[in-house]
Amino acid sequence: MAIAISYLDRQTLPVAIKAIEKDIPISNQVMASLNSAFLVSYGLMYLGGGKLMDVLGTRLGFALIMVFWSLACASHGLATSVTMLIFSRLLLGIGEGGGFPAATRAVAEWFPVKERSTAMGIMNAGTAVGGIIAPPLIATVLTHADWLQLAPWRWVFFLTGAMGLIWTLWWYWEYFAPERHPRLGGAEREEIQSVLEIGETPKPSIPLAQLLRFRETWGIVMAKFLSDAAWYFYLFWLPRYLYDARGFDIKAVGSVAWIPHAAAGIGCLCGGGFSSWLLRQQYPLDRARKLALGASAAMMPLLVFVPHVPAAGAIALFCVGYFGQQSWSTLVMILPTDLFPKRAVGTVAGLVGLGGAMGGIAFGQLAGYLLDHGAGYGPIFALVSTFHVLAFGLILVTVRTVRPLEFKEVIHATVVAPSSVKT
Repeated sequence: MAIAISYLDRQTLPVAIKAIEKDIPISNQVMASLNSAFLVSYGLMYLGGGKLMDVLGTRLGFALIMVFWSLACASHGLATSVTMLIFSRLLLGIGEGGGFPAATRAVAEWFPVKERSTAMGIMNAGTAVGGIIAPPLIATVLTHADWLQLAPWRWVFFLTGAMGLIWTLWWYWEYFAPERHPRLGGAEREEIQSVLEIGETPKPSIPLAQLLRFRETWGIVMAKFLSDAAWYFYLFWLPRYLYDARGFDIKAVGSVAWIPHAAAGIGCLCGGGFSSWLLRQQYPLDRARKLALGASAAMMPLLVFVPHVPAAGAIALFCVGYFGQQSWSTLVMILPTDLFPKRAVGTVAGLVGLGGAMGGIAFGQLAGYLLDHGAGYGPIFALVSTFHVLAFGLILVTVRTVRPLEFKEVIHATVVAPSSVKT
């Protein structure tokens, strides 16, 4: 649910952009800058948020960041200029940056290896729930909420911020790590014994510099840079594409922009579920992950045809792209839990998220520049449709075998180089 609210919050600006423009002029490059403001703080906090989860623990850490991002979301409703919107986007990115590291850590706390990809798929499906809710909900608020003489777009941010605060109360009341859960029965405790650390001597955290010595770390980070460059373009620019290139109004956007997100939700479940099914069929972990990743990446080149088909066909192609992307994302997010010990998962997940955010910034700025200088959407879709295939090739080269890395040898040895660790 937290991830759903996160994606609802980040969709508020793209869907409401035309209403906001009546009070605050926003060009394509300004739009790119607003998205970049969110992504730069999101990416940096994704790294810091991962470390924060490792230090504070999932329960308290997630509650604190959820309160922060909910208030940041509400602050958009007070904006009277682009500068104030940028400031609110920066704050929202700081808050939401810890969300996925916390969720990844929660999965690692509760689920053994064979179930993690399915669990991550269910969690990642929350992004789709938020995306499904956002267009019709925001369209409804924009057409009906004129309370207290405030512009309806301001209520979009106030209401979504309030939803996050309400959810935080439930989270802090209900969530505990399994080794501390007061209502976890004996049978359930035995079932998840493989992920419990009861009675274990606490192990020191793994330094960031040590994690960066592994080619696997860099491979996943750079793959995320490429694939999220595509994803954030689709996520942030779909409503504007429908407004500008297809001539939709807010009601039309509200009626169809949720459909690709529904496909994304199915992709979340199918990607993780397919990998888990392969494991149950006795496929090695490496093959199970890479077969599912490759199948996901293979769908993405179809989006090159988006500008060349009727509107209904474009929505159908977006559905294929959203399905493939979220199938891919679920599997990439689970790789840190396959490769690294739990005490490092939050930090590695943060590095991966930072790489993804930087990709979103780089391509978003390019897209805004091209659009404001008359290039149109054709060249943009031609570029973005290749990124997942390139990312998959990078994973094949850098993550030669998906299995736990041998950290003990690397941490204590002084002459053995990281490249000598068997992977």
